[in-house]
Amino acid sequence: MRPADPRRGQVCTAVLAGAALAAAVAGCVFAAVGTIAADGSRAEAAAGPATVASAVVATAAEATVIDPADRPAAPALAGDDLDGKPVRLDGFRGHVVVLNVWGSWCGPCRAEADDLARIDRQTRDRGVRFLGINTRDPDRAAARSFVRAHGLGFPSLHDPTGELLLRFPPALLNPQAIPSTLVIDRRGRIAVSIGGAVTGDELSPLLARVMEEAS
Repeated sequence: MRPADPRRGQVCTAVLAGAALAAAVAGCVFAAVGTIAADGSRAEAAAGPATVASAVVATAAEATVIDPADRPAAPALAGDDLDGKPVRLDGFRGHVVVLNVWGSWCGPCRAEADDLARIDRQTRDRGVRFLGINTRDPDRAAARSFVRAHGLGFPSLHDPTGELLLRFPPALLNPQAIPSTLVIDRRGRIAVSIGGAVTGDELSPLLARVMEEAS
C-alpha cells in the first residue's frame, strides 16, 4: 500500500491573476477550499432585478483545480435547451466539457460571453464541448437574444428556478454565484471550478490542462 500523499483530499484554489494563474496551472501548493485573494477580498455586487435578488453577481474569477484522484462525478443534467430541444450532459461523455452558468440579466456574464464563444470555436475540433445553464431567466426570449448577441454556438439548458444548480457540490458550484464555470473531464468528473466571470486567457490554460490528460 503506497504512502498517503499529504496533498490528497485537498484542492488547489487560486485567484486567476498573474502568478496565481500560473501556479494553478502548474499544480501549485495545494490549499484548502476557500482560499481567495491575497487581501482577503473578492469583487462582488448584488444583482439588481427583483427576479434575481437572491443571486450574487461574481465579477472576479477564482479557480479550484481538483486532483484526478479526488474529482467528484458531475451530477446528471437533462432538460430542454432555449429552443425546446432535449439536452443531456452525459451525452457529451468522452469529451472535455466546459459548463457555464449564466443569465441574460448578468453584467459579468455579458463580459465573458464573447471569450467563451471564441474558445468554443477554437477547441471544438479538439474534442471539447461547451454547455450552458441559463438560470433565473423566466423568459427564454431574453436568453435567446443574449445568445444571438454574443454568437454563442453551444446549447444551454433552461433552468429558470436554479434547480439544476442545486445538484452540484456547493463548494464547487455556488448556486447563488453567477456566472460560474466548470471544466468536466472525459470521465464525467469535475476537474476545475471557476467562480466569477472568466476571461479567455484565464480559462484556456486550465482547459488545456484537462484536455492533455489521458482518457
